[in-house]
Amino acid sequence: MTTTAEVLSDADLTGRTVVITGASTGLGLQTARAMQSAGAEIVAAVRDLDKTSSVIDCEIVHLELGDLRSARAAAEAIATRHDRIDVLINNAGVMAPPLTRTVQGYEMQLGTNHLGHFVFTTGLADRFGDGTRIVNLSSRGHQLGGIRWEDPNYDDESAYDKWQAYGQSKTANVLFTVESEQRWGPRGVHSFAVHPGVVVTDLARHMTRDDFSAGGTLANLEVTDVEHGAATTVWAATSPELDGRGGLYLEDCDVADAMVDGVAGGYAPWAVDPEQATRLWEWSARQATLNLDD
Repeated sequence: MTTTAEVLSDADLTGRTVVITGASTGLGLQTARAMQSAGAEIVAAVRDLDKTSSVIDCEIVHLELGDLRSARAAAEAIATRHDRIDVLINNAGVMAPPLTRTVQGYEMQLGTNHLGHFVFTTGLADRFGDGTRIVNLSSRGHQLGGIRWEDPNYDDESAYDKWQAYGQSKTANVLFTVESEQRWGPRGVHSFAVHPGVVVTDLARHMTRDDFSAGGTLANLEVTDVEHGAATTVWAATSPELDGRGGLYLEDCDVADAMVDGVAGGYAPWAVDPEQATRLWEWSARQATLNLDD
C-alpha cells in the first residue's frame, strides 16, 4: 500500500492553500503534516484549537460541524483571510454513536458528516477557482445503505440503527461529491469522494466489543495506519492523473469501480445516482436556509 510520503515524493505545493477539517488528530493531522511538508499553506478547521496548535504549526479556525452556525462562521472567517482555496479536504466526522443530535436537532452523523460540511463548503465556494479540488472523506460504509428519505433524521427514534445511520451519512458524502461536480466542475472545480481504508483513530471512540466480534460490522476488516490511510486523500488532492476529472469515488490511490457482490470495495449505485445527488443538495440547502436565515 502507498504512503502519503510516496504520493508526495515529487510534489511541490508551495503557494497552495489547503483547508482541512478535523486536522488535529488521525487522518486529518497526517494529511495536514504531509501536505505542509510539500510546501502547502495549511488552514486547519477544528473543534479544539489548543489541541491542534500543540501538534501542528498552521493557521487554525474554530469549526464545530454539529452546529450549522459555526460551520457558516468558520467559512466566513477563512474567506476573509484567503482570496483563493486550492484544496478543501472535508475530513472530520463521527462514526456510529448512540442516537445523539446536533445543535439544530439533526441526527449527529448526517448532521456532522454531511450537513455541517455542506454549509462549510458552500460558504467557501466564492474562493474556489479553476483547478481547485474538493476531497470528501466517505467510506465503504456507504455500502450499508442510501438516504432514508422517509425519515433521514430518525425522528422515529425507535428506528435508529447506528450503522445504518453511518452508512446514510457516508452515502451523503458521495452524493455531495457527485452534485458538486455537476455544479462546479464546468468552472474547473473538481470533487472527489475517498475511502481511506480502515484506520484505528479517534473516529472509533464509540465502537464496542460487539462491533469487532464475529458477526459484528467491523469483524475481519483489514486495519491500516494513518500514513497509508491518508494516502488516497493526498492523492485525490494532488495527483496529476486527476486533472480535469471529478465526481469520482477513490480507493487505494485509484479510481474505484462499481461494487460487485463478493468483492470488497467499489461504489454502490445509490451513492452515485444523479437524481439522488440533486435531491440531497436541495434538501441540504433547505435545511441551511431554515437554520441560518435571520
